[in-house]
Amino acid sequence: MKLLGFQIPNYTFPGVTNDKLFEHVVMLASTAEKAGFDSVWVMDHFYQLPNIGPRTDPMLEGYATLAGIAARTKKVRLGTLVAGVTYRNPAFLAKEVTTLDIVSSGRAILGIGAAWNEDEHRGYGYDFPPVGERISRLEEALQICRAMFREEAPTFEGRYYQIHGALNFPKPVQPNGPPIMIGGGGEQRTLKLVAQYADMSNIFGDPTMVRHKLEILERHCEAAGRDPNTIIKTRLGSLIIRESDAEAQRLYQQVLNWPGIDRDRVRTSFTVGSPDRVAEEAQKFLDAGLDGLIFNMPHMEDPEAIELAGQTLAGLRQPARAR
Repeated sequence: MKLLGFQIPNYTFPGVTNDKLFEHVVMLASTAEKAGFDSVWVMDHFYQLPNIGPRTDPMLEGYATLAGIAARTKKVRLGTLVAGVTYRNPAFLAKEVTTLDIVSSGRAILGIGAAWNEDEHRGYGYDFPPVGERISRLEEALQICRAMFREEAPTFEGRYYQIHGALNFPKPVQPNGPPIMIGGGGEQRTLKLVAQYADMSNIFGDPTMVRHKLEILERHCEAAGRDPNTIIKTRLGSLIIRESDAEAQRLYQQVLNWPGIDRDRVRTSFTVGSPDRVAEEAQKFLDAGLDGLIFNMPHMEDPEAIELAGQTLAGLRQPARAR
């Protein structure tokens, strides 16, 4: 497997006060690193999301959090899953991710998408244009970030964004800059942008949906003259793993009983069970054509579960045809 990611989707930990909150986050990231996860991801949101917790739950700013994690870890790659294009000027985003690459000695990933949470935009005073415009902004942002990673003083004149001899020194540690991940599975435009600009693609869904999205991506790659095997393809999901199926199912039922939970969405995103069951279900995604898996463990991130997840998942392999 080319990538095994651990996402931290919330900062609500019983008994952990604000002055101890970041130390707990570092503990989770460090545990994931030791357990065999090769990347750690945080959300780029300002409010907590439905199906994870109340919107008033704590939420840390993503890049400040990643910089702190970078200073306390050694090996894991670090990224947002994914940054909303509307939240930052793209030249500033390129500078921010470059800085993370410097702080982490070359472990940054630029995760970016078209943004979707209208509630946050309204609360923070950001414009929330229609989805078509947001995707057009995403394309311009991708071009700007790539240029600022690779060129000395790029200039870009777009409909929404412009840069004029923009300087980005020091340059990223990674040659050509941090890899770019586009999040989302829009078949007409988002996956086309993946084929044109991205090093990584993160999608959602069950194995059947994943296989379908990858077929669409392959067609876009063919049209763009791109080898799809040069793109690392991942899927973000939620995980409940315990030593027994019964214990995992007990915790899963608690999730299904959270107020306001979207049960249908939970059922398509969660992998639940003992190590054997989790390995079997995870393997189905690799068999569908993915190169890697990213999991969060909402409201259940404890060291023993993270260790068990890493031990279970790190040994999975892609089928020979997918390599």
